[in-house]
Amino acid sequence: MPIENIRIAIIGCGFYAQNHLNAWRGLADEGATIVAVCDIDAEKAKLAGAEFGAECFTDAAQMIEETNPDLIDIVTQSDSHKELVELTARHNIATIVQKPLATTWDDCCAIGDIVTETGIFFGVHENFRFQAPMMRLKQLITNDVIDEVSFAKISFRTGFDVFAAQPYLRNEPKLIIQDLGIHILDLVRFFLGEVANLSCETQKRLPDIVGEDSATMLLRHETGAVSIADISFSAKCSPDVFPETLIEIEGSNGLIKLKSGGKIEVASNGLNWHEDASTPLLNWTERPWHVTQESVLNLNRHILQAYKAGHPPDTEINSALKTQALVNAAYRAAKEARSITPQIWQQKVK
Repeated sequence: MPIENIRIAIIGCGFYAQNHLNAWRGLADEGATIVAVCDIDAEKAKLAGAEFGAECFTDAAQMIEETNPDLIDIVTQSDSHKELVELTARHNIATIVQKPLATTWDDCCAIGDIVTETGIFFGVHENFRFQAPMMRLKQLITNDVIDEVSFAKISFRTGFDVFAAQPYLRNEPKLIIQDLGIHILDLVRFFLGEVANLSCETQKRLPDIVGEDSATMLLRHETGAVSIADISFSAKCSPDVFPETLIEIEGSNGLIKLKSGGKIEVASNGLNWHEDASTPLLNWTERPWHVTQESVLNLNRHILQAYKAGHPPDTEINSALKTQALVNAAYRAAKEARSITPQIWQQKVK
């Protein structure tokens, strides 16, 4: 029997959580109902509850006991994720976790073990692959428009002040690879498949931060394809197209370019054409954030549909751990000045 009404609870009501809240409200006609919000900051919880018509809490366990949600969306900082997943798993509640999955590889694997042992529905909120231009690029690749992919360059370089809305990032010892690079490395897997090994060079060019603000990664894929992932929070760009990702993908019979504004150029078997895959503005999104804001809606819709259908989302635990392994490998590669083979999570059998 199909599930019609899904009761949604959100843990974390900070800066980026507003996009999750608006996205779930935007899926009301598709069966999503926000019933509760929770944040350790009582004022944030109160404001979100008033805005989205939900009960507000400062204690996640109390929220679960009193509202009995079907699905919980965890939008907190990564050091809290393992404890919160343990909580939702004890109550057998479907769970989504904002990236990164956890702060350490051990905690990431522990979450993987929890999900496997309990069998709960689980997904990671990895949304870059759900941006409108990325979904179109994937469609073109899947349809063999350029045939076998052999090379890609994926670039996110900006001088935009990302610290204004998220000041805690200034003190993160692992900064751009963990915060942004995880998205770009997921796109690398999304377009070119799994990675055999990677090397990485990092830089810290901004004076008032702890971690790295730039990284360039070179990856060899299991197919033999090669990719470059290039990211920076300290780039001198003119124009600065934040928060867009620019991409070039070469195949055996063509080339695809994603340029700013969602413009796609395709060269395929002697033919050339242009496409517009730009992100639409919604009633709650604003430029330039709309590029990533709409992807939250697309991913939440995908997760909602997967939950209703009773199968894992594309961003399920095994996929999330493969991306997280690339993050860890990038840090090791930069520290050890050598190419690194990503770690493999040894999935436990139920």
